[in-house]
Amino acid sequence: MANAALKLPSRSAEGSGEGSAKSTAASTGSPTTTRTASGRPQLRRPIKTRLDHAAEQAFLTALSATANIRLSAAAAGFSHSAFYARRKASPAFAREMRLALEAGYEQVESALLAGSLPGAHDHDAWRHNDPPPIPPMTANQALQLLHLHNRTVHLQCEPDHIRRRRGESSEAHSYRLSAMYEARQARAREDFDLAEAARNERGEPTLTNPYPEPSPIRLPALDQVTGWSKADPTKVPHDPSVALFGGWRLKGWK
Repeated sequence: MANAALKLPSRSAEGSGEGSAKSTAASTGSPTTTRTASGRPQLRRPIKTRLDHAAEQAFLTALSATANIRLSAAAAGFSHSAFYARRKASPAFAREMRLALEAGYEQVESALLAGSLPGAHDHDAWRHNDPPPIPPMTANQALQLLHLHNRTVHLQCEPDHIRRRRGESSEAHSYRLSAMYEARQARAREDFDLAEAARNERGEPTLTNPYPEPSPIRLPALDQVTGWSKADPTKVPHDPSVALFGGWRLKGWK
C-alpha cells in the first residue's frame, strides 16, 4: 500500500540508472521518492540535468569555432569538468573533442593571420583622413625632428638586436648587413602588399589577379522600358496591308 501510494520506482530501474524520458523529466522538476539500500522509501531533491547527446554536440560545435573549452561548456549549459569527465570515460567523445579543438585552433589561427594582412584594413583608418595641421615649431625644431627620424624613414636604422657593439667581429658585421637587407626587403614587400590590397579594392589588375572580372552590366527589365518609341498611342492601328516601317508598297506584284 505504501509503495503504491508513493509510486516508488522499481529497483531494477534504479540500479541501471536508466529510465524513460517522462520519468527523467519528472525527476528534474519536483522531488522524487526512491529506495535506500535498506529498502526504506526516501524523498530526494530533483537531480540536475544530465549530459546528453544534444549537450555534447552543442559543446563540440562551440569548441570548433572558439577553441575555448570553458566558453564552449558554458554555451552548452554545463561545467567544463563535466566534459573532461566525459572525454575520459568515452573514447568516441575524446576523438570528437580532439577534432573539434583542432578545427577551432585553425579558425582562431586563420582569423589572427587575416587580421594582420594589409587587406584586413583593421589599423589603417587614419590613412583615410586628412592629417591635422602641423603645430607651430621653429626651423631648428623641424630640422631636429627630421634628423631623429631620418634613418627610420629611409630604412637606414639598424634593428635593435643587431646594433653595433664595441669589439664586434667581421662575421657579426656581415650578419648585421644581411639582416638589414632582409628587413628592407620585408618592408618593400609590405608596401607592395598594401598597394596590391588597394588595387584589389578598386577592381584594378593585381599580381595574383591580372585579369579581374569586369563589373556586370545592370539593365532594367526590358519589357518595362518606355519612352523609346515615337509611335502615337492615340492613333488607330495601321492597315495590315501597309508596311509598318515604310518602304516600297508594290500593289499587284506577281
